[in-house]
Amino acid sequence: MTAILNQMNDQHYSVYIETFQTSSELVDFLMETFIMFKDLIGKNVYPSDWMAMSMVQNRVFLRAINKFAETMNQKFLENMNFEVQLWNNYFHLAVAFITQDSLQLENFSHAKYNKIQNKYGDMRCLIGFAIRDMWYKLGQNKICFIPGMVGPILEMTLIPEVELRKATIPIFFDMMLCEYQRTGEFKKFENEIILKLDHEVEGGRGDEHYMQLFESILTECAKQHPGICSLVESFVSLVRGLLERLLDYRAVMSDESKDNRMSCTVNLLNFYKNINREEMYIRYLYKLRDLHLDCENYTEAAYTLLLHTWLLKWSDEQCAPQVMSTEFQCSQTYRHLKENLYEKIIEYFDKGKMWEEAISLCKELAEQYEKEVFDYELLSQNLIQQAKFYENIMKILRPKPDYFAVGYYGQGFPTFLRNKVFIYRGKEYERREDFQAQLMSQFPSAERMNTTAAPGEDVRSSPGQHIQCFTVQPVLEEQPRFKNKAVPDQIINFYKSNNVQRFHYSRPVRKGSVDPENEFASMWIERTSFVTAYKLPGILRWFEVVSISQCTISPLENAIETMSTTNEKILMMINQYQSDENLPINPLSMLLNGIVDPAVMGGFAKYEKAFFTEEYIRHHPEDAEKLNRLKDLIAWQIPFLGAGIKIHQRRVSDNLRPFHDRMEECFMHLKVKVEKQYGVRELPEFDDKRVGRPRSMLKSYRQLSFISMCSINSDCSTPKKLASESFDLEAVLPKQGKAESEEIAPQNNPHPEVKMRRSKKRTKRSSVVFADEKTAADISISDMKCLSRKYEFMSDTNLSEHVVAPQKTSVLKQMSPVSRSMPTIAGLTLSVSTVAPDETIASHRLSQPVFPTTSDGDKKTFKRKKVNQLFKTMRISRVLEDGKQSVEQHFKTSTDL
Repeated sequence: MTAILNQMNDQHYSVYIETFQTSSELVDFLMETFIMFKDLIGKNVYPSDWMAMSMVQNRVFLRAINKFAETMNQKFLENMNFEVQLWNNYFHLAVAFITQDSLQLENFSHAKYNKIQNKYGDMRCLIGFAIRDMWYKLGQNKICFIPGMVGPILEMTLIPEVELRKATIPIFFDMMLCEYQRTGEFKKFENEIILKLDHEVEGGRGDEHYMQLFESILTECAKQHPGICSLVESFVSLVRGLLERLLDYRAVMSDESKDNRMSCTVNLLNFYKNINREEMYIRYLYKLRDLHLDCENYTEAAYTLLLHTWLLKWSDEQCAPQVMSTEFQCSQTYRHLKENLYEKIIEYFDKGKMWEEAISLCKELAEQYEKEVFDYELLSQNLIQQAKFYENIMKILRPKPDYFAVGYYGQGFPTFLRNKVFIYRGKEYERREDFQAQLMSQFPSAERMNTTAAPGEDVRSSPGQHIQCFTVQPVLEEQPRFKNKAVPDQIINFYKSNNVQRFHYSRPVRKGSVDPENEFASMWIERTSFVTAYKLPGILRWFEVVSISQCTISPLENAIETMSTTNEKILMMINQYQSDENLPINPLSMLLNGIVDPAVMGGFAKYEKAFFTEEYIRHHPEDAEKLNRLKDLIAWQIPFLGAGIKIHQRRVSDNLRPFHDRMEECFMHLKVKVEKQYGVRELPEFDDKRVGRPRSMLKSYRQLSFISMCSINSDCSTPKKLASESFDLEAVLPKQGKAESEEIAPQNNPHPEVKMRRSKKRTKRSSVVFADEKTAADISISDMKCLSRKYEFMSDTNLSEHVVAPQKTSVLKQMSPVSRSMPTIAGLTLSVSTVAPDETIASHRLSQPVFPTTSDGDKKTFKRKKVNQLFKTMRISRVLEDGKQSVEQHFKTSTDL
């Protein structure tokens, strides 16, 4: 056939065309010929290295196609005779011809390229120009090929031949103009070119030069049509953004670094989300999920699939095609698809030890099983799974990951990394050195920066690559649902390193003169805060930093933060040793000894020498409140240390007993000194032997989050209280003036007394009973210790309510209400109140006089009256109970009769 067509001249073609009697016969011949040519081009019968035969065939086919195109223009272009399918076959054949491998001359060697050019020329330009001419001849019939021909024309314009691109790219504007004139917009064209562009660029076509030509040619064409100019400019900007991301994605697909592939994938799926292309968005979601699974990033894989579920609703409607994925084709309804996705996500969260997130999904599924589909069997399985996750949270150790700030500076990096800073989430037990080594292996030619300061413009604009890496600390976000609640450390610790978006990096700087004997006096802290685009963890193990700010912390503020952190660490460790009897004693020994033994670290003596001098107070009068806060923190450290030493004493081995004795001796000296200078702080008595479910000692006296605690601007000072003053909690008797306190208690108690309940059952189920609401005659100290520790102390940070409702007074009777310096956890509070000695409130239960001042004789008289009234009340109650029992017995007898 090739030989016959090669022998035919123009007259032969004309005579042969005239042999067809009817137009339908001619149309059938042309369509069958085009299909045959297309098959021969796509399925070449010659081996790929038979270049001469391939080029001869292409030259013959090109001449035949052009001759048949002339026939189409003559006989099948007019509206009455227009054959849509014939023209469609022609365009597809021409595009298949121009894109065949044997004509892509840029892929050949230089010698082969020159030989083909000299003998046959670049046939792509010839057929490309023919396609352009044929398109413009269509006239009003162009709309018939929109959007069907968008993909083939795009494939042709992506051929890396400049003249061909310049000749064919204007066809796109003609398509847009045609659809705009018909419908007032060109959405069909836009959707089709975005869809096809994704496939073509991923397949290896397209480059930055094409992106520039596409933008310049279409913008120039739009200037001649002011009515459509703004729409075209928006479209061009859209395509440019897509091409940039697609080219970055294609560039890293063959890269060994899966991190770069993930970054480009996220850039693409975010782009498709912004332009509301659900099908493409979901396509890249699952590509990202697969990359995470390859790296065993189960948490990130779960968050990725979770984005798909946000597009679905709990409905029994049939799924739309654009929200389906190949993995869940069996899911027919939205409900079925969402349920399957949730089960897969829960599985990933479980593998990633993110049980809090898994529980939230389980609860949503449980609600559907219980209230919508009424599948109690699935509900029971779901609840069992939830119970297992709750148990895991409390019993399984989850190491806290480190976070690293990484800056990529220099023009040598890809555009998605260039001169940007990211926060990376490290893996379990991953050190910064290991992370940095792995990072540098991805960019072997990069230079590692040894400073943590932001680089200058010279580094940013340099042609090389510079990487900066250092560790940052996550900032715990306040959890409103934990406010005023007793929350175990296992729960709080999760939020210290998860669901975080703000990070800090602090580095010491020196200002002014430096005291060689006390560096703390001149140690300023430069703190840099980073805010990421999204919370970590998320669909990536890293996110770009969108905001960077800096502040400077004075030496005094630094001392306050250091003391707060130390107190927090002591409390956390005490709680750990309360919860686990098998923990080794060494960490607790090192922590306590490092604080109480001056020979080890010096404790807070350096702070005293630096800030508690008359000279400092005279030169910094504005720091008076902060100094009080620091003193308050020092004072509170003593009872914390005492609690830790108490645990250490019970668990220390015999061979470490001398060490403990030495440490306890140091502590006693320290305690005497601190209590004399800063007052006494006391904690409730506790026992580290657990009975029943574990309880955290922290719940009784934590009031704010650790981050809030570090805030310098909050009220923080506790007035100095000498050791001679009685500072007591409800469960702790005053050390001095015991008898006097007992006698005066009824007078100064501003709250109604709480009557003791006679029934044991009612006693167990009673609400909070406060020690300061009971006199010595009402309840003994042994009875107080029998009260549930859960109710010994009341948590309430809203001190203003105590004025309105004083009967709800707190357990810390004599602590100042402005003391907020105790180490804390989010939402766990220590409530304090100040009771004025002359404050009187009438009792609602016992009508008795309240004397503001009494003599010794009046005290004794009052005490006798109090005891007599107590016995009288008990006698009346016993009579009433006896009467009640007799009535009940009588009623029972009557019933039996």
